[in-house]
Amino acid sequence: MTRSRVRRVVLAISTATVLTGLSACTSAAEPAPGGGGTARPARAVLAALRSAERSTQRARSVRVRSTTALGSLMSTSAEGALGWSDGLTGTLTITYTGGSTADLMRRLDSTSLETRYLHDAYYARVGPAFARRLGGRHWIRYPYDYLATLGGGTGAMMTDLMRNTTPGRPVRLLLASGDVRRTGQERVLGVRTAHYSGTVGVSDLDGERELREQLTQAGAGTETVDIWVDDHDLLVKKVEKAVTANGAMTQTTYYSGYGVRVTAERPPAGDNRDFGTLLKQRDGTGPAS
Repeated sequence: MTRSRVRRVVLAISTATVLTGLSACTSAAEPAPGGGGTARPARAVLAALRSAERSTQRARSVRVRSTTALGSLMSTSAEGALGWSDGLTGTLTITYTGGSTADLMRRLDSTSLETRYLHDAYYARVGPAFARRLGGRHWIRYPYDYLATLGGGTGAMMTDLMRNTTPGRPVRLLLASGDVRRTGQERVLGVRTAHYSGTVGVSDLDGERELREQLTQAGAGTETVDIWVDDHDLLVKKVEKAVTANGAMTQTTYYSGYGVRVTAERPPAGDNRDFGTLLKQRDGTGPAS
């Protein structure tokens, strides 16, 4: 495998991990509802959404099960648990299920990756075939500080996504939307929920710099968001759709077990390679050691 192929793989892993992070990204900042929409949502709807944001923030952890599709580039599924009481922690298993990236990862016996999220970095465990290209090491370390230095603002966006993860991101998007509405009640995973739906564009996010940059960097002018909230004001499901520079993006996420105990053990230092080192390597042949 050439070093350029190694770089493609480590970037593909980071892309999939960040997309999974989108399933739950937010921060503790107070939302700026109303945005630039043409009609202000009903007060009852805004109040319900604010309550959902507070409740999910207080829960501090959750089990996550999601699927993501991004054009012809990749489709993935993910399952695990994440916590956000003091920075992001937790473990997810991300599986590449389709697209050109899945074909690449299949050849490397790395279609299913364990990812561990710690305060300073996240780690992805690769399969045996790719581990041989890493000098026998089984983990790639993605430090947030290094990601933030990547050009074009992409790295800063990735860092925000990975460091600030709760099910509150879709709620904040809807709070910024000018057309959010409650569409009725539905049962999801056997639970009675209220369904809220809306469309948000970059122009709606003047007071939400982080969210505006996320949409802009993805090349998405607008995004449609649907969430389902239970009687305890906790998200049970969310669906986000957008047209990005890499094609149509659809993500569906289910949340359960709020307050679950979350742990993530740091892999041994001698069994991982640093993302920055791999990214900087020049094209060539031979192992990425």
